[in-house]
Amino acid sequence: MSNEHYKHGIEPIEVIRSYGWFPDFAAGNILKYVARYRYKNGVDDLRKARQYLDWLIEHEESDA
Repeated sequence: MSNEHYKHGIEPIEVIRSYGWFPDFAAGNILKYVARYRYKNGVDDLRKARQYLDWLIEHEESDA
């Protein structure tokens, strides 16, 4: 997932991680993108869901 539109130095996902909100945020985004993919952005939404799922798996494995 390209984040070229974030030019200010820190990406919002990093702020979310630093506050400890990441697992719930990621799970919510996975649900959002999977639920809407047929009606909005198709495969692009599935790719976004996959990115959040990969990040969530990495997060959970690092906490194990």
